[in-house]
Amino acid sequence: MKRIAFISEHASPLASLGHKDGGGQNVYVGQLALHLSKMGYAIDIYTRWEDSSQPQVVSMEPGIRVIHVEAGEKRVIPKEELFGLMADFSTNMRSFMVQENLDYQLVHANFFMSGMVAIDLKKALGIPFVITFHALGKVRRLHQKEQDLFPQERLGIEAELVRQADLIIAECPQDKEDLLNLYGAAEEKIEIVPCGFNPEEFFPVDKQVARKQLGLADDEQVILQLGRMVPRKGIDNVIRALPHVTGNKALKLIVVGGQTDDAEMLRLKAIARDLQVTHQVVFEGSKQRRELSMYYNAADIFVTTPWYEPFGITPLEAMACGTPVIGANVGGIKYTVQEGKTGYLVTHNSPHELARRLTDLLGDDAKRLKMGAEAIKRVNRNFTWEKVALQVSGVYQRVLGKTAMQDTEDDVAEVQEALYEAALTFYRSSAALSSVVAEAAAIMSSCLRKGRKILVCGNGGSAAESQHLAAELVGRFEIPERRGLPVISLTADTSILTAWGNDFGFDRVFERQVEAYGQEGDVLIVLSTSGRSENILRAMRAATAAGMQNIAMLGKDGGAAAKLADISLIVPSESTQRIQELHLHLVHLLCTLVEKHLFMAKPEQERETARQAIRMMPVKLGTEAAADSMQKRRYGS
Repeated sequence: MKRIAFISEHASPLASLGHKDGGGQNVYVGQLALHLSKMGYAIDIYTRWEDSSQPQVVSMEPGIRVIHVEAGEKRVIPKEELFGLMADFSTNMRSFMVQENLDYQLVHANFFMSGMVAIDLKKALGIPFVITFHALGKVRRLHQKEQDLFPQERLGIEAELVRQADLIIAECPQDKEDLLNLYGAAEEKIEIVPCGFNPEEFFPVDKQVARKQLGLADDEQVILQLGRMVPRKGIDNVIRALPHVTGNKALKLIVVGGQTDDAEMLRLKAIARDLQVTHQVVFEGSKQRRELSMYYNAADIFVTTPWYEPFGITPLEAMACGTPVIGANVGGIKYTVQEGKTGYLVTHNSPHELARRLTDLLGDDAKRLKMGAEAIKRVNRNFTWEKVALQVSGVYQRVLGKTAMQDTEDDVAEVQEALYEAALTFYRSSAALSSVVAEAAAIMSSCLRKGRKILVCGNGGSAAESQHLAAELVGRFEIPERRGLPVISLTADTSILTAWGNDFGFDRVFERQVEAYGQEGDVLIVLSTSGRSENILRAMRAATAAGMQNIAMLGKDGGAAAKLADISLIVPSESTQRIQELHLHLVHLLCTLVEKHLFMAKPEQERETARQAIRMMPVKLGTEAAADSMQKRRYGS
């Protein structure tokens, strides 16, 4: 088992979020450790002991311990005042390691002060270290100037860390550029690995449900700002934009984070009073992490306009909930938010520009819906903590001189992409096919009720699915004691297939069987991923000539078969694999509905039965299928 020591001197994964020093780093450390532990790593997280009621060692999850290190008084101390306590932190951390006989293969330092400890460990024990800075002193000083309370020595220490680190994790391209240009870092020592979000924590929830839980009205428009209560987060910029946002609905800004006595919160409340928008601004204070998802889901738009941002996790969490983001065009935000696709990027301190974008999005439900759907796709493809952990594991293996994890990473990424694509196909099919599937089932049921029969055919993989449909209806699907139904798969008779194919050509095999078996009032069901097979098209023409109805299960653009069919079930995908997967699901749905129509429901109940069965269609095949389905519901589309 690979044992790694995390150091995060001021940001414990056990701390509540939203206060001055509780934010993205806390989340990064906790979630990265959680997902690395699932890959077989044992993680010890060393953080400063600031609460005497907590034990020194806390088991956070299997394979993960939080170890509290004595460094100064056991109380909350602003991180800017911890600089002088790092020597004690380093000494006491090493003492704990000796007492517990701990042998770490690697140290992962988070923030420059944790890096100071990592350098000591490397010198004393020869343990290599990687570092995620989370923020750089030169960038901070450039923006905050005299408001930056860290000592000047920070800049020199960071420069030394850049030289001493075995590898540096940059959280976004801007972070890498700053390391190269401001610190002269060697490019080969930098790996870009973003932050992430946990799809088990953040996913779409019906907006009305979220608002009801939070006590918010359905008829008002809600802007959300969530994060640490410090000036550089630019919350004042959002408040100053409110008077310039136009629209017909009541508008509310919800600010999550901070405490009632925070100096920054008092400053922001004064700004709201001066602008006469106090009635529009609600300060919710700090919230437990489990509560945040409901705020993201209740909002129409998430806004974050900091002066600078090394990465920014909150935009990812908002996008994961299907909420468009308007963010400052800085740091990691300009990396995660796609301009015009998942939200907008604006100048960090321009209330009028922000107000224009808010007015635009709040006035266009369709645009918000589309951006929200794109946001869900983007974050699930690129920014889950699982994917981040895979990349970080690759960084560790590079430092340790191993490459065995690369194939696993590639395979996992391929599987994730395939499952994502399948989930999205199911969601899109739910929107496109629900009423059509119900109509097809009604035609099939009517045909069978009248004593007529159903013929089914398809080529290749579709041949197997046509036989599957016949087997379920001739035999049984969900109702064990019922009579068999007259359904014939035309692909099952190998003698006709080979004889007629050999003598007259394969393109006429199904046509000949339709001529032989089909009668007026029967139904022909064809399955084809492209809708262009001549064998299928000839069969459909023969069915029409015989007075039969054609139901076509297709994909892509439907091909010529869509024009010949009375009912077309076209799966919205270009992938043959995804189309065939969905066809099988449609086969099962049709069997469910036909059985209920013929053997369970009274005639007047049939329409409601069909609707209920179809509503079950978008099963939760992963976060995004459920997310996209819920995203439609949020706006009532």
